[in-house]
Amino acid sequence: MFSQIIYNSPWYYFVICPLLGFGFTLLLYFKNKKNVDVPKKINSTSLVLRFLTVSCVAFLLLNIFLKQVKNQTQNPTILLAIDNSSSMVALADSSFVKNEFLKKLNAFNKTISKTFTVKTILFGSKTQVAKTPEFNEKETDIENLINDVENNYSNQNIGALIIASDGIYNKGANPLFVIEKLGYPVYTIAMGDTNEIKDVAIQKINYNQIAYLGNNFPVEVLVSAKNFIGKEVTVSVLHNAQKIAQQTIKINANNYLSTCNFTINAGVSGVQRYFVTTTVLEGEKNSLNNSQQFIIEVIDNREKIVVLANAPHPDVAAIKDAILNSTTYDVDYDLAADFKKTIKPYSLVIIHGFNASNQTLINDCKLNNVPVWIVNPTTTDNLNGLKISTSLNKFNDAEPSINKTFGLFMVSDELKKLMKELPPLKTFFGNYSLSNGASSLINQRIGSIETENPLLIFNEINGLKNAIFIGDGLWRWKLRDFAEHTNTNLFNELISKSIQYLSVKSDKSFFRITAPKICSENETVELSAEVYNKSYELVTEPDVILTLTNSDKKKFNYTFSKSQNAYKLNIGLLSAGEYKYEAKTKVNNEMLIKQGSIVVKELISEKINTVANHNLLFQLATKTGGKLVYPNALTNLETQILNNQLIKPITYSQTTTNPLIELKWLIFILLALLSAEWFIRKRYMTI
Repeated sequence: MFSQIIYNSPWYYFVICPLLGFGFTLLLYFKNKKNVDVPKKINSTSLVLRFLTVSCVAFLLLNIFLKQVKNQTQNPTILLAIDNSSSMVALADSSFVKNEFLKKLNAFNKTISKTFTVKTILFGSKTQVAKTPEFNEKETDIENLINDVENNYSNQNIGALIIASDGIYNKGANPLFVIEKLGYPVYTIAMGDTNEIKDVAIQKINYNQIAYLGNNFPVEVLVSAKNFIGKEVTVSVLHNAQKIAQQTIKINANNYLSTCNFTINAGVSGVQRYFVTTTVLEGEKNSLNNSQQFIIEVIDNREKIVVLANAPHPDVAAIKDAILNSTTYDVDYDLAADFKKTIKPYSLVIIHGFNASNQTLINDCKLNNVPVWIVNPTTTDNLNGLKISTSLNKFNDAEPSINKTFGLFMVSDELKKLMKELPPLKTFFGNYSLSNGASSLINQRIGSIETENPLLIFNEINGLKNAIFIGDGLWRWKLRDFAEHTNTNLFNELISKSIQYLSVKSDKSFFRITAPKICSENETVELSAEVYNKSYELVTEPDVILTLTNSDKKKFNYTFSKSQNAYKLNIGLLSAGEYKYEAKTKVNNEMLIKQGSIVVKELISEKINTVANHNLLFQLATKTGGKLVYPNALTNLETQILNNQLIKPITYSQTTTNPLIELKWLIFILLALLSAEWFIRKRYMTI
């Protein structure tokens, strides 16, 4: 550590300081009759103490600073990333990987740790800091590994990244596209077998996740075959253990790829599980990839929505596109003045540019109990749930702001974040008043001021839902979403969730459970619950208990956590299979029960391809100045890292400048001087 005293005061100030000390000392001690009987040595000591104290105080009042430079050396860190996916142990060498290789890796780790700091990372679909791999991850994302390393260790002295993997990735982009962002070498340990094996595999199944009862839906099965030229393979589709379709294909190349197209009828409503299988040929080394399942939800009716515009407008096109993006709805469009159909078949009517001429249409919707969504009204009269006192032709440019207290349905964090970036819309200038029961999802922000004036409200009157969007220029939000994300998923989410809330028939039960019907085994399972009293007021006093039963009849009990007006339950990750749940709560001595099922889909990405990709590992190492080694050559890797002159400690310098008066030890010295003088004067002199 290097220290230096710096000052800004003129030089003669430093001459004045001892003069002040000398003056104060003379004033107190020179020819003072009280000190006549004091021994000379004692008197001299008091004189010196007073001189030092006053001089030091005078010095401390000047602009004197202490500059200190601290040097800190950071040793290099070696990151050891181990592929924790199941493909690492899918072949015959699984025993070697789990036992002998891990022992060699631990020995290598201990040797390297004598010189460097070693941190172990496990990666699969995500990364985690751990030391012992279990090789149970269902997906491999090497791109995510590189991004996480770059984000989490960018401010540290990383000497090298070592990746022990078979090079198989089935999630994320090609890691070669992002590897160069790391400013240090990447060494790879090539695991697995690169020999092409005899194999028939179902590579992928393309299908719609939702179908409608009685409709036909397409299924596309991509089948690959290696080293089986001249053989025939039968591809079958099964439902409830019954074969419902099949095709036979002839393999005409050693590396064969074919697509089988099936058309299947959705004859049973609910969550349906289908299996696709292929013939297992003699000599196949991997039969795990000869079958896959896919799960769809068959809905027994499709909601019909009509969009009525008083005049052509780009907002209308944006709403239509968002609705058509979902397969859940049938959409009709017409000009309001030309619409002559009956309202009764529709689940929702959307009116754009609402004015007085649409009042008959509104009355018709009320009569047939059909919800209405008014978008960009041109009048402030007859808006259910909202009153606006405004002057004619006065408008604001209002930006959106999410209402944090909104509780009718959930929107994603990504959509909330996008709201802060969306352009302003033209809204009415005036005083807004919401009726009792109306809820605002989006409020207006004028400049930097967040107001309580709504942009999007939802209301329910006598069981009939309605919504109002106050604002012209909704299409601009769609364009901004595309500009930010190269898609319009978040804009579509806003429209679809609003429509879903409005079109779904009201649930009048006192106990409601919201749970996913289908999810993957790498997705967190979350449920929510609502409990109402006899007045349909939300309550959270009673406990909500859930019993989850798996396919083996094993039961698991959970208790929902309580929030301000709802219940939440995060079960976490569930293994693949079908689960039944039963939720119970007790309100006013009455037991309320809800039942349902959750189907968790198995991830089979690691089973489809088990041939190691050492070429990818070689390129990762070569592009960063590292090397590829094999599991039996870890001593060679150890030598390369220890001899790499680029992996060396880094010394950081930190400079701090503090006023001298802030040094605590100087204060203690002054206190000691004053205390010593006080003691002498108390003991020998008349004070």
